[in-house]
Amino acid sequence: MKQVILGTAGHIDHGKTSLIKAVTGINTDRLKEEKLRGITIELGFAYIDLPGGQHMGIVDVPGHEKFVKNMVAGATGIDIVAMVIAADEGVMPQTREHMEICTLLGIKYGLVVLTKIDLVDEEWLELVIDDIRGFTRGTFLENSPIVPVSSVNGQGLPEFVKTLEELNAKVPEHSSSSLFRLPVDRVFTMKGFGTVITGTLISGRVQVGDTIMIYPSGITSKVRGVQVHNQSVNMATAGMRTAINFQGLEKAAVSRGEVVSNPQDLIPSYMLDVSLHYLASNKKPLKNRTRVRFHAGTSEVLGILVLLDTEELPPGETTVAQLRLDVPVALIKDDRFVIRSYSPIRTIAGGQILNPIPPKHKRFKPEVIKGLKSLVDREPETIISYHVDAAGYGGVSLSELKIMTSLPEKQLLKNLQELLSKRTVIMTDRESRIYIHQNSFNELKKEASVHLDNYHRANPLKAGMPKEELRSKFPAVQGPKLFNLALTQMIKENDLVQDENTVRLASHKVSLGVDQTQIRKKILNAYHQSSLTPPYFKELIKTLDIDVDRAKDVLMLLMEEGLIIKAKEDLYFYAQAIETLKKRLVDFLVANKELTTPQFKDMTGVSRKFLIPLIEYFDAQNVTIRVGDIRKLRSR
Repeated sequence: MKQVILGTAGHIDHGKTSLIKAVTGINTDRLKEEKLRGITIELGFAYIDLPGGQHMGIVDVPGHEKFVKNMVAGATGIDIVAMVIAADEGVMPQTREHMEICTLLGIKYGLVVLTKIDLVDEEWLELVIDDIRGFTRGTFLENSPIVPVSSVNGQGLPEFVKTLEELNAKVPEHSSSSLFRLPVDRVFTMKGFGTVITGTLISGRVQVGDTIMIYPSGITSKVRGVQVHNQSVNMATAGMRTAINFQGLEKAAVSRGEVVSNPQDLIPSYMLDVSLHYLASNKKPLKNRTRVRFHAGTSEVLGILVLLDTEELPPGETTVAQLRLDVPVALIKDDRFVIRSYSPIRTIAGGQILNPIPPKHKRFKPEVIKGLKSLVDREPETIISYHVDAAGYGGVSLSELKIMTSLPEKQLLKNLQELLSKRTVIMTDRESRIYIHQNSFNELKKEASVHLDNYHRANPLKAGMPKEELRSKFPAVQGPKLFNLALTQMIKENDLVQDENTVRLASHKVSLGVDQTQIRKKILNAYHQSSLTPPYFKELIKTLDIDVDRAKDVLMLLMEEGLIIKAKEDLYFYAQAIETLKKRLVDFLVANKELTTPQFKDMTGVSRKFLIPLIEYFDAQNVTIRVGDIRKLRSR
């Protein structure tokens, strides 16, 4: 069955609480101070069974200007608002502010309840109704019913209940989002139950036994019991007024303003990208970096409002902005919020969240402003594509996209599959489900080509760049998967060649200058002539009187060409001499089965300076194996 929440709104002492008591029998003023003073301070809760069998939850909010922050907290999750106006006073300041708050929070359904009609005559009543019609003109209540009632004598109460049932039929089903969220509006301890949290379940569902997390604190606990309208249930779903008690959770660990959700589903952030509407009722423009009070869900947080495309915003205008908060909040895209001025405190603006986890933006950046505006009322694929593109090489995870798009998981996966099919986005990590935009992927390949080209120019004699050295040029690329994916794609496209641990552009060819050709000839001749008794390399370059760096580059090239081999540090041999020795060594071991060091010395005719490096070289190359003091031919 559809779950609907009714909320009250209106000026102090206009009869909101009396109206709820008259139709439900429940006094929502539970505090001693509320009963003594006769005013609502905290949120009150009740429920009503409509004639058609619908069970409707009710949130009664305070009307006093000092408690507007409590009113905003109560308005979270409201489907229908009853704007309560006393017939003897008419529209008052808090009536207007509550109307602005309800509008900013995106409430679409409601009615005007004209209370205390027993205190006025018919003529006065008609004048007040005319005044109300003028007040609601241009608002979401413009064509809504106006129901005159008296909570004292019961006049009009049946019509009020009938109107609620009619409005209830118009309210659509709540989103089927799989993201469970319950903003906390009350925390208390009940004997025998422990800590109890209440709130309006705005999406998803929760059931007994679930493990949950409190945001932004990160505290986890297990659901011990769930109640809806004072009845124990196994599960609560979106739209229900819900009370949950937890296992081993201290009351002091949770407070109003926090959000209950599944572990790791939400991401607390100090910054929010928003679409901001500055109320036409303001008398002065809104200046950049104004200190404000930010209300979203049941939270109130102080912060700075950064206007991204202007120095000040005129009354009645809408723009994109970034909020930088003193305390992190855990929200998702399209959540509604209200802004109140720091001092004196009054409602000045509001709007909807565009990105709940943005980077810090610089002001007056056309691409940022255009991008954020593209998030307002656009198609899901456009929104997904924007976020994946904006993330650059870091990419975006599926869990991040859930809160950045507010889409149900099935729809999000469907949209992602369509973008993958179009090659607009690429999945770089199947396990963590990380996505990168094709633009970023192409840019990564382009940058890799530039780095390789620069490397080839600086090192013309090196066949390629070490793969890990190339990867180090991309600190923003997290992990090896994306980097390897880019290289694999470049190899497929014949742009790149990989040789073991080095990579090079397919177009790269080692080419020697005239002087390098001479150096190559000198070094190769020297090793050829010295055969199995070469000089150490540092001695050779001194003898030949050649530049150290150039000589090393040429030596590396000769090794890559297979003309010179390295036996140990600074000791190199002519490859053909080693190959000839290897053949003699193998033939000897085939015939004699084993070889002693003196026998190897007789075979080579070299001193111990060369003897040990040579025999150890053959061990390292898996030609021979040492067994005690002898060598044997390693099994092939």
